[in-house]
Amino acid sequence: MHAARNGMTVSKTWVAEVVRAHRYEVADLRRRFKRHVPPAQPCNAVWGIDFTGKADLAKRIHPVLGVIDYGSRSALVLRPLPNRTAITTLKALLAAMETYGVPAAIQTDNEAVFTSRLFRFSLRLLGIRHRLSAPGAPWQNGWIERLFGTLKEKLDRVAVAGFDDLRLAMGEFRFWYNHVRPHQHLQGWTPAEAWRGLDPYAHAPESVEHFSAWDGLLRGVYLRR
Repeated sequence: MHAARNGMTVSKTWVAEVVRAHRYEVADLRRRFKRHVPPAQPCNAVWGIDFTGKADLAKRIHPVLGVIDYGSRSALVLRPLPNRTAITTLKALLAAMETYGVPAAIQTDNEAVFTSRLFRFSLRLLGIRHRLSAPGAPWQNGWIERLFGTLKEKLDRVAVAGFDDLRLAMGEFRFWYNHVRPHQHLQGWTPAEAWRGLDPYAHAPESVEHFSAWDGLLRGVYLRR
């Protein structure tokens, strides 16, 4: 910044040399940021929402809406939608709110559907604060990005015939993610246990069931409580 104010410029070579000289410090900082766990939040304080997509066997790409609760890391919504318009997205969100309650805030990126007048007005009408991530800063909605990262790692290895097939697959993944897979930032709790406030170390399960889906890509033990 100082150089820019004084009309000075630096070459790409110089920048590359500086980065190379401090590569170990940079790597250490990246590890710290990756391992940093934000302070705990109550359920329904913030929902992070975003879209991803999946191509079927006919190469049609189906938009998939994801909604994650920041406090419990629960995947509240993970479903394909016929389109990614504001009205379709709002219908899916309203259905989720009927089930889980209304969040205090919703975090999104700057995609057109989320910055549309209809979407912003609807959140305001519901009394929900709309938090927009800065352009080019996906880490500001990091929980949904991590959910999608876990999803894509598995989903990229699965073929789906069409919309209905994808809808069923998303239901299986969501169950595995919420009820079977312990979350590393929840001290070994699953998101479903965190949502219910049910300490798994203090309550014995009613039954223990082995879970497997997606030809074994999703597997684990479901502790029914």
